Amino acid sequence: MHILITGGTGLIGRRLCSALLAQGHQLTVLTRRPHQLAALCGAGVQAMQDLEQYTPELEFDAVINLAGESIVDARWTAARKQLLRLSRITLTEQLMHKMAQARKKPAVLLSGSAIGVYGNRHDEMIDETASAGGDFGAQLCVDWEAAAIPAARFGTRVCVLRTGLVLDSAGGILKKMRLPFQLGLGARIGDGRQWMSWIHVDDYVAIMLRLLTDERASGCVNMVAPEAVTNREFTQLLARSLQRPAWLFTPAWVLQLALGELSELLTGGQHVLPTRLNKLGYQFSYPSLLPALQHLNRQHA
Repeated sequence: MHILITGGTGLIGRRLCSALLAQGHQLTVLTRRPHQLAALCGAGVQAMQDLEQYTPELEFDAVINLAGESIVDARWTAARKQLLRLSRITLTEQLMHKMAQARKKPAVLLSGSAIGVYGNRHDEMIDETASAGGDFGAQLCVDWEAAAIPAARFGTRVCVLRTGLVLDSAGGILKKMRLPFQLGLGARIGDGRQWMSWIHVDDYVAIMLRLLTDERASGCVNMVAPEAVTNREFTQLLARSLQRPAWLFTPAWVLQLALGELSELLTGGQHVLPTRLNKLGYQFSYPSLLPALQHLNRQHA
């Protein structure tokens, strides 16, 4: 297939490009760094520097839309919120406009979202049928998903990727946490009772490959492993995987003071179930957290 990818130079995008190239697909990546594309995504990947280059004559069999500024890298000021919306919703709307104008419509669209769409749900177990939350992070996801859904009107099969905490040895949250934990400074957040729904990056990429070709797959898909854990359990298991103690905790008020509204992502949580993936028969390589962490730590060593 010829596949257009936005966000292809990000952590997940780079992993995905490698897997797709190994399968023999032709890739075009939307990027502002075309000179770095070969090093980041692999030789032979074509660069698209602007969506204006997506002309009606271009034919893509699939589109994978992963673009979006990191939601956790800075406080949610008014300017930051606008940037988060622009990089997700506005870009997706522009992408849908270009797809609608294409003479040959892509057969499938995989478009990003996050389990933050559900808001803070405490101990409630939720699947893809659950209602959305009302906080900024939830509304951001609601609008992001709404921008992608119109592709179904012109015959494209749409899968919305409600992504949990992606664990990868090369970057992301696990890379940020590893050093403090190795130094014995690992800490739970608040009382540690908030749920963390996570997924190993290998499973994440494998699921995306499955969704590209499985005609039964459409709508919202929870991209999480089947065994969610509390923050207390995550802290203990990460420390155990690194053979270090973890006795500390970070009070919720400290995070609120330091991060403001953004702290809700850390002090709240969701116990999310991968119901759609289970119905598709996907078999997780890493359904449990400790083996996933041990595998990723071995990769890092």
